[in-house]
Amino acid sequence: MIQFPNCKINLGLSILEKRTDGFHALETIFYPVALNDLLEITATSGHQNEMVQFTSSGNPIPGDVSGNLCVKAYQVLKADFPQLSPVKIHLHKKIPIGAGLGGGSSDGANALIMLNDLFKLSLSKNQLLDYAAMLGSDCPFFILNEACHATGRGEIMQTIPIHLEHYTIALIHPNISISTGWAFQQIKPCKKEKTIAEIIQQPITTWKNELINDFEKPVFDAHPTLLQIKNDLYHQGALYASLSGSGSSLFGLFPKGITWNATPSIDKLQMDLI
Repeated sequence: MIQFPNCKINLGLSILEKRTDGFHALETIFYPVALNDLLEITATSGHQNEMVQFTSSGNPIPGDVSGNLCVKAYQVLKADFPQLSPVKIHLHKKIPIGAGLGGGSSDGANALIMLNDLFKLSLSKNQLLDYAAMLGSDCPFFILNEACHATGRGEIMQTIPIHLEHYTIALIHPNISISTGWAFQQIKPCKKEKTIAEIIQQPITTWKNELINDFEKPVFDAHPTLLQIKNDLYHQGALYASLSGSGSSLFGLFPKGITWNATPSIDKLQMDLI
């Protein structure tokens, strides 16, 4: 069984307050984008020393295999469905890591969907959302995989109509990895005068000055090159440009027919929004 987990961008990201559980209350819009990994899961027969045999290709994946969200997806289901047989999981990694695009979360969420289908567990969408929340705050979005207004720590979501079919996205990955933990430490949470849910309904020409990602200031202070890329996106005709998540990837929304020309030192992917 093969799936192609896609990434996401954030349209605005407000860090509102520090919660008593140690997480941050936030508001954002998650939007799916067609840059994909490849994930293959097969059931294996016979007795195995390991319940999950995990391999990968493409972009190197740091850390121990046990921390991979695809492996954890199997483990959380195995705890409730002990009859699950061993599996082989292969992940071909194309979505950059540490880039604010949610690639790892997408892989984990898609692993849940695939395991549900592979073993005929008959889990509902709500049940899959609950399991995804056990993997991480961004994971439930990829179960829904459509534009969502997110609050709480990102796991409380409501689908929202956003019509961007007349635009093209330039997605830029500058080969810089940003630690999400570090980025949160730089933020002073504060309530905003206008919510992202309100701003997103305004004309896209107003987003430049109002639809803000709170991570931009500390990330740009630490990596001025990223601010230069954002400014260049606007200079070349983007109607809206922003850091995605805590970075380091940036994106620009262009009217179709206008494209951003990347410098040789910058990786760029040009695609239609999905």
